[in-house]
Amino acid sequence: MAPWRQQLNLFFIAMGFFTRIPMPRWIEVDAEKLNQASRYFGLVGTLIGVLSALVYSLMLPWVSPSIAIIFAMIASVLLTGGFHEDGLADTADGLGGGWTVEAKLSIMKDSRLGSYGALALLLCLLLKWQLLSELALFDPSSVSLALILGHTLSRVVASSLIFSEQYVSDDASSKSKPLAMQQSINELSILLATAVISLLLISFVQALVLISGLLIVRIALARWFNKQIGGYTGDTLGATQQIAEVVCYLLLLIVGASW
Repeated sequence: MAPWRQQLNLFFIAMGFFTRIPMPRWIEVDAEKLNQASRYFGLVGTLIGVLSALVYSLMLPWVSPSIAIIFAMIASVLLTGGFHEDGLADTADGLGGGWTVEAKLSIMKDSRLGSYGALALLLCLLLKWQLLSELALFDPSSVSLALILGHTLSRVVASSLIFSEQYVSDDASSKSKPLAMQQSINELSILLATAVISLLLISFVQALVLISGLLIVRIALARWFNKQIGGYTGDTLGATQQIAEVVCYLLLLIVGASW
């Protein structure tokens, strides 16, 4: 397979893993390629952010910014199948309701939604909507850039945990999708390059605030997950993405929404 075709294959694997967008029939998937595809998880986030921003921009002439934001959020959920939101809910249920590591992992694998998960999901979605609506008060067009940055950077933060943290093995009864469990320095470098390129869209000060804030979030969540279950699972990566996305919008609101 030609080098360019290999990279395209890896991108489509990443896209198929994170979204409901169909992959071409010629795509080859195995555990090794899934690990390598983690280099493009941030780029898939950019794609989701761009499509969500497009929905927002198309709706903006017809409805208020707050309603257009809801349509953009719906678009992102439809694109991903609520993949990360499900991870957030499962993580909240497991870490909130389990007393032992085994119990926490067992609850996280349960497809039923508990009270902790419902609360976490509701509050997270409400925070996203409110923060983006506040950003729109500065400049309605700034929401589009915030969506692109939020979806890109949050997936970079979540995916980078694969490089440094220990994967907590699921047993055969797990409902989880196959998961990238290893990440080389090459994959991490390409992943981080995606984040750097997206940060070129904003000022140096704004980029520095986002980098600092998200680095703190990454360190805090990694330590929390290690303390709770000894590493990460697919669900905790989804939770990390959702939390990091909310933090992106919060930091952008704090530093100002004028680009």
